[in-house]
Amino acid sequence: MPIKESNHKHSRSDTRRSVRGHIWIDGPEGVFIGWGRVNLLEQIRTQGSITKAAKALEMAYRHAWDLVDSMNRQSKMPFVEVTAGGKGGGGARVTEEGEKAIRLFRQFAEDFKVFLEREQKKLLLSKYR
Repeated sequence: MPIKESNHKHSRSDTRRSVRGHIWIDGPEGVFIGWGRVNLLEQIRTQGSITKAAKALEMAYRHAWDLVDSMNRQSKMPFVEVTAGGKGGGGARVTEEGEKAIRLFRQFAEDFKVFLEREQKKLLLSKYR
């Protein structure tokens, strides 16, 4: 998504510049949704479990749970519904509201990418490149 800067160190005379940025949506508690949370939601959708989603993302279960809880508290309708464990085990599923949030964020991110590319072209055409 963001235009990444190379690890290569440029010489002082190198005048290449790049336009970069990150996108997320803030809510009343700070970050509401960003790439990490979208990835978590998508893994919950795939795995059917917060525990399995956290493992797939190499994330601590507690952190994943805190992110889900934060999204659910900040939205009008929950993004993730959790069923308690028991004989058949528990699970989690992304709600329709969560699916809408994923689609909306991905559209914002695509629009932002187009914006960054457009601004990069302007920069390259400018005297500040």
